Amino acid sequence: MLKQKFFKRNGGLLLQQQLSSNENNVQKVKLFNSKELENAIDRFNENRILVKGGQGTVYKGMLIDGKIVAIKKCNIVDEGNLEQFINEIIILSQINHRNVVKLLGCCLETEVPLLVYEFIPNGTLFQYLHKENEDFPLLTWDMHLRIATKIAGALSYLHSVASLPIYHRDIKSSNILLDDKYRAKVADFGTSRLVAVDQTHVTTLVYGTFGYLDLEYFQTSQFTEKK
Repeated sequence: MLKQKFFKRNGGLLLQQQLSSNENNVQKVKLFNSKELENAIDRFNENRILVKGGQGTVYKGMLIDGKIVAIKKCNIVDEGNLEQFINEIIILSQINHRNVVKLLGCCLETEVPLLVYEFIPNGTLFQYLHKENEDFPLLTWDMHLRIATKIAGALSYLHSVASLPIYHRDIKSSNILLDDKYRAKVADFGTSRLVAVDQTHVTTLVYGTFGYLDLEYFQTSQFTEKK
């Protein structure tokens, strides 16, 4: 009964409704059970923490089949943010691109939601730009250029190739992950928006990070693929 209560509180019914609808071309999202994920991260062992952020804590874990994953323990989702949280799951379930972090599934039957992503081993671009040390060595100019090119390609895919255009709304260095070959992956879609094909812009509450926000978007609340 407690798991059912958490599932409902964490947006499980809303997710099931979206999954049963063909309106957004939503593909199947794997629903993990709580025991499997708690075992994967050794019951939220602090030694497994990869990063703590505004939306939750990310742990390194290993599934029962030996697959290494990143498991995000979200902050408590209040009713006002429930749609935004389910929005991230729905958006990521539609994306299939080598430069976008892949969502493997989720668990909503725990006190706070758990999201399961592919594991990206080399940290964030922010760490290489601002925390240069043995763990985060200096990237070459060619690597910087390749990262920028791949991110531009990923954004082009999101805007033009995805079944419905997707506007990320918070592109910054801390949301760019690097894999074992320093290939870039766009992450953190919690503030993203799906946009109808015939829409030229979206009028919305302003989301994003100051310093990265387009000034015209900040002033007008109208968001386009170029802002």
